[in-house]
Amino acid sequence: MSCANILNMIYEDNDNMPLINQIQINIHTFFCSSCAREAELYYAAKTVMKEDFLPSSPDLIKLENSIMAKIYAEEEYEQETESSYSTQGILSTRGWVIAGIVLMVSLVTAFFGFDFKNIASESGSSFLLPFGITIGIILTIYGALFIGSHLKELSERFGL
Repeated sequence: MSCANILNMIYEDNDNMPLINQIQINIHTFFCSSCAREAELYYAAKTVMKEDFLPSSPDLIKLENSIMAKIYAEEEYEQETESSYSTQGILSTRGWVIAGIVLMVSLVTAFFGFDFKNIASESGSSFLLPFGITIGIILTIYGALFIGSHLKELSERFGL
């Protein structure tokens, strides 16, 4: 085998390496001094990274407790902000009311458009019925979304 193949097998370094690959590595490193040196440096670096990378600390338990306390505090903060976002929704109550007023004004002013008189006079009541149903559907959907997103606030305000 070539040196590149042997070094690739060494660097893969899985613990379940087949016995035949381990034998090939040992035979090759016995005869090839450069691969033996490279393997020795690799295994030394691996050992240092596993065991001696973080120096031991006498206050390791205190350090662990302070880190865990910060992690718990961060999780609680995230839960609080998520709950405030979920109750508040995308728009505040004032934003929802302003959007509702704009929606209502735009639907009412649709009757005063330039072409509305011409279309209504030509079509008659067959045009007004679908137009009225569309306005009703839009207002119903808006009301359902508003109530659904502010259910907790509304139930607290009205004592339900």
